[in-house]
Amino acid sequence: MALRLGNLELDFPLVQAALSGYSDMSMRVIARRLGAPYTICEVMLDKFLVELNDRKKNRHFLAIADEEHPVGGQLMGAEPAQFAAGAAKLVEAGFDVIDINFGCPVKKVLGLCRGGFHLSQPEVALDIVRRTRDVVPSEMPLTVKMRRGIDDTQESRDKFFEILDGAFEIGVDAITVHGRTVEQRYIGPSRWEFLAEVKRHVGDRTILGSGDLFSAQDCFDMMNETGVNGVTVARGAIGNPWIFQQARALAAGEPLPPPPTTFEQLEIIQEHLRLVVELYGEKKAMTNFRKFGVKYSFLHPQVEDVRAKFVRIREMSDWEAIRDEFYTVDQPGQYLSGEIHNKQVNCSAG
Repeated sequence: MALRLGNLELDFPLVQAALSGYSDMSMRVIARRLGAPYTICEVMLDKFLVELNDRKKNRHFLAIADEEHPVGGQLMGAEPAQFAAGAAKLVEAGFDVIDINFGCPVKKVLGLCRGGFHLSQPEVALDIVRRTRDVVPSEMPLTVKMRRGIDDTQESRDKFFEILDGAFEIGVDAITVHGRTVEQRYIGPSRWEFLAEVKRHVGDRTILGSGDLFSAQDCFDMMNETGVNGVTVARGAIGNPWIFQQARALAAGEPLPPPPTTFEQLEIIQEHLRLVVELYGEKKAMTNFRKFGVKYSFLHPQVEDVRAKFVRIREMSDWEAIRDEFYTVDQPGQYLSGEIHNKQVNCSAG
């Protein structure tokens, strides 16, 4: 079950999406170790990249581990020339794929004419794609992330397809389509039937689907129902990197593996935390890891108690107390439920 992004061939069609505030090097490395063939960094602003200096406090934004290639860099911005300059910075940083964000529905982003706002202005959106393609080496894949439109009007639909077709004509290698509109944000179901329509429309070109993927089976259901070439797992991968391992088992014709036990969770949590310390330094590590710990707690049989403790961690000793109270006896874990992820998780969540 291969997935092709330009001249890059991945051995599996489930990839980890970009997730603002989450998909830093630590999360991406863990996902790769548990079966993701490709991951995308949290979205970065073109202006930030152009003005970024090499100060130590900013190094985590562009940190890439040797073991995580291929890895994608996602970019968001408003002005075409500056967007292209930001893309050049991502190329220079060592990312293997450049991904353009035309999907973020967060209000402050839309107010600054970024992300999903571009779905309302095809001319500017395609200028961004054209300029970015010009600065990204021809052998490097260029991809785009979109939602199905600003809203459900005919005008919005027409603009979506204008951007979709134009981007492929310019030389984009793959496009990810989220089944919700920008106006919907993360409310209501993702319309998979729209993904099927898009895939029929583009033919042999590569389309990835996004939206409401919280289990390994969800991913295969989307591909089977819509015909998309692959999927990007967003919220369903936060605190649940096992989703990739589980999906590979299903693809091999094996039964769905049981959810990770508390000892298996502990092993990954401790390694993830080690990577966070390596990336941010111990002083900032715990506040950065808190959000991950909360998500990992959803797999624990005592989820409410564990989550309540993770919410308050500030120091390493707080984690050690959680470990000693909840992770010293091996217990069966539980599968992630989509219901607990209905709250918004920033740009590119799916």
